[in-house]
Amino acid sequence: MLTDPMPAEAVQIAHKQLSLAAEDLDANAVASLLLELAETWGVPALWEQVCRPLLERPPGGAATGHALVEGVRVGFDAYRREPGRSLPTGGLLLAGAERDAPGLGLLALAAALRGQGRGCLNLGPALPWSALTSAARRARPRTVVLWAQTPVTARAHRLVRFARDFPAVRVYGAGPGWVDPLAPPTTRLDTLPEAVTACLTAAPTRDSRHIRYGSVPYR
Repeated sequence: MLTDPMPAEAVQIAHKQLSLAAEDLDANAVASLLLELAETWGVPALWEQVCRPLLERPPGGAATGHALVEGVRVGFDAYRREPGRSLPTGGLLLAGAERDAPGLGLLALAAALRGQGRGCLNLGPALPWSALTSAARRARPRTVVLWAQTPVTARAHRLVRFARDFPAVRVYGAGPGWVDPLAPPTTRLDTLPEAVTACLTAAPTRDSRHIRYGSVPYR
């Protein structure tokens, strides 16, 4: 395992702290708490045991939910980022499925990879299928992970078609949106720890620091 599960008491405390910060409409406090919790427990456990359940049933009204989402977004995006620090990508491309927003699971995956010293090319949430195909042709990744948060955006047949168009690329569908088994050559990743493990075990080569746009390396 990448990290041990959070104890039940720690989960309850984290839920309460993040909920109170969100109810105060303090997205910065949510982000600060998230960074502290991620350093203590690791991103995968924090996402699965705290963030994901809390985001599914946010406390308070719409404004509270927005503050929670914004704080989680900022926290995960800032986690383990260091100016000038170049991490090996291992030919890994991440994206959110078309119309899948706000893409918090995708940010959590990228943050968890940074926590393991691995970079990626993250194209963000709600990437149209045509743009994903274009990006794969330009960047020539070795591994593609497409995150879908809901079954509405998880288009299994489109993912399989994409994988068959790029037979040399490992293609994964990650996130809770992929409720049905994926046909080969694609693979479903049900949890964030599974997604992190799959990304880390994708065999790097001597060019593992780069995803390329034509002849120009992307770090």
